[in-house]
Amino acid sequence: MAKPAQVKLGVMSFAHMHGASYASAAKSLPGVELLGVADEDAARGAEMAERFGTRLFESFDALCGSDVDGVIIVSDNKSHLPLAALAARHGKHILCEKPLARTLPEACRIIQAAGKAGVILGTAFPCRYIPAMRRVKEMLETGEMGPIRAIRGTNHGTMPGGWFTDKDRAGGGAVIDHTVHVADLMRWFLQSEVREVYAEVGTRFHKLDVDDCGMISMEFENGCIATLDTSWSRPARSFPTWGDVTMKFVLDNGTVEIDSFNQKLDFYSEAAGKGKWVYFGDDIDLGLVRNFAAAIRGEEPISATGEDGLRALEVAVAAYESSAAGRPVRLPIA
Repeated sequence: MAKPAQVKLGVMSFAHMHGASYASAAKSLPGVELLGVADEDAARGAEMAERFGTRLFESFDALCGSDVDGVIIVSDNKSHLPLAALAARHGKHILCEKPLARTLPEACRIIQAAGKAGVILGTAFPCRYIPAMRRVKEMLETGEMGPIRAIRGTNHGTMPGGWFTDKDRAGGGAVIDHTVHVADLMRWFLQSEVREVYAEVGTRFHKLDVDDCGMISMEFENGCIATLDTSWSRPARSFPTWGDVTMKFVLDNGTVEIDSFNQKLDFYSEAAGKGKWVYFGDDIDLGLVRNFAAAIRGEEPISATGEDGLRALEVAVAAYESSAAGRPVRLPIA
């Protein structure tokens, strides 16, 4: 497949809140053109096309049938498989919002479709582009602090509402939504797979038909143990921001702690009615889209592959199974 000098990207759906950020990144990157967008919500699609000064395609099929090189899928989780399969049939490279799918069989079908078509499949894990994460990874890879013995992670956030709380469209609640980011980071740091998961999952903060919190314990194949506190526990009206992503590493020769989004200003406004944290740090979505475009050009490999998306999803699936059964679950899951 020829590698284009000018990469043409399209956005498929803005159902997920990250869609606008990815479109903005595509618009701002040199050597990248936001060729167009398509959305199941016609009014929303028209609004986004106007906002980003690009073409609105009447359907996903029309967008994939254009001369776009790659697409970014930012739909609800239920639509990931059909949209990815459509893009693959048209020979378009794919960057899919996390989680890769609602279930492991769906994720496998996405991977198979991309493999059969010979197109790139990336999973949107922008946390890999947090500068602190990349700096710590470089530092730990020197080995000076010894092997990582344990990791404590958190991903707390506000409850997003909408389709995120619809089990059919999302596949679950906070656990599937927030586990995959940190599970991916743990795998990325350790270069090891999760061997066993024990979890307790519940609904404690909101009146929902899906879970809004979970405590997950993991054992990796290399012997490292890890915990993840994942939830929609932050009050939307009063909390200054959506949430956090933190990690603490325990090594033979010390500890390292990361507070990923602590590049912020404290802002107080009578108009807003509450204090806010104004983030001024690096644009991690820009790094994600830049990598996707560079992979299409053949300049570098895709950072987080479809397989990475599958493995992170497997941890969330195992957490649900463990909580339901009241016992640890061994991985890989058949």
